[in-house]
Amino acid sequence: MQVVRPPIRPPGLDLPRRPRQRGVFAMTALADVLFQLLIFFMLSASLVAYSMLPLRSGAIRDGEGGGDGAGTEAGTTVTDASATAVWTLNPDGITASGQHFALPRLAALADALAAQGTRNVLLVLRPEVPVQDVVTVLETLSAHGIDSVQIAEAPGGRS
Repeated sequence: MQVVRPPIRPPGLDLPRRPRQRGVFAMTALADVLFQLLIFFMLSASLVAYSMLPLRSGAIRDGEGGGDGAGTEAGTTVTDASATAVWTLNPDGITASGQHFALPRLAALADALAAQGTRNVLLVLRPEVPVQDVVTVLETLSAHGIDSVQIAEAPGGRS
């Protein structure tokens, strides 16, 4: 049995070969794909136009004071303090009249205020309250016919 060997080429006639590099990764293609995905998701996302909450300035007047509105600036309204419910919005719920209520009970609280004839609410906010909770309270009160809501910051921060 005879072994067939390939013909031997003389040196210098072979084409030069580049050494094969392993582990080289081009980031350009990956960056292009990421930018295309970013553009796709930005264009396909539903961008909802959030309505701005109607806000107006106002002041709370003591129930004994005169009703002439003296001392108020033009365009402000004065609210009677005796017809105002004071709520403190905490991260875990609402404190009203010394009782603590969870946010899911908000609709029942608003119904109770409307049944009493109270149309004004002073909402005292703690610093750690999420903005979404404030919006939820304002929307719920508005849905139950209580449109006069004044917002104040809690004195002294946390308590």
